[in-house]
Amino acid sequence: MSARQLSPSFEQQRALILHRPHVTVDAIVRQLTQIGMAAELFWPDLPPNLEVGGYGAIFFDVDLGHDEQFPWPAGEAPIPAIALIGSEAPGRIAWAIRRGADAQLLKPITGGGIYSAVLIAREAFDRRRALSANVAALKARLDLREPLAQATALLMVAENISPKAAYDRLRRQAMAERLPIEALATRLLEAQRDQGRRHDRA
Repeated sequence: MSARQLSPSFEQQRALILHRPHVTVDAIVRQLTQIGMAAELFWPDLPPNLEVGGYGAIFFDVDLGHDEQFPWPAGEAPIPAIALIGSEAPGRIAWAIRRGADAQLLKPITGGGIYSAVLIAREAFDRRRALSANVAALKARLDLREPLAQATALLMVAENISPKAAYDRLRRQAMAERLPIEALATRLLEAQRDQGRRHDRA
C-alpha cells in the first residue's frame, strides 16, 4: 500500500457513534472533528430506516451493546465498525467479534487513537468486502459446474463420444459464440428440457 493510500482524507465525512452520553463520546467527537469527520450520536438504538451508506464508520459500545440496537444482522455491518471496549470480559469481546468489529478502542478514550482506528477499520472492512465478493463469485462458478457436467454427459450419450471430445466440442462452440462455457451448457440443457416438454405434449 502506498503512502498516499495510507494517508486518506476524512474531510466532509460522517461517523456514527452508538454510545450513551459519556466523556468517551466527547473525546471521540473532538478527535473526529480534528480529522475532518462530523459525528452523529445515537442511543440506545440506530433508527431502522437510517441510510448508513453515507457514513465512513460506526463506533459502538461493547459494554452495554446488544444485537437489537442495529438494523442489520450480526457480522454484516455495511460500513467499517469500531468497537469501544471498557470491560474485557470474554463474553463482551465475543459479542463484539460476532458483530463484525473491524477495529477496537479501549476506553477511556484519551488524546489519540481515533485516526488510526478509522484507518485500520476501513482497510479491514474493504478486505472483508472483497473477500465476500470473491467467495460469492466462486460459489456462482461452482453452481454452474453441474450444468457443464450434465451438458457434457448429454453430448457423450447423444453422439457416442468420449468425455474429452464432448467437453472440447462445448469449449469450441462457446469460444465461437463468445460465451462462457457454463452459460452455453445451461442454454443447451434448457433447450433439451424444452424439447422434452414439447415431446410430452405431442
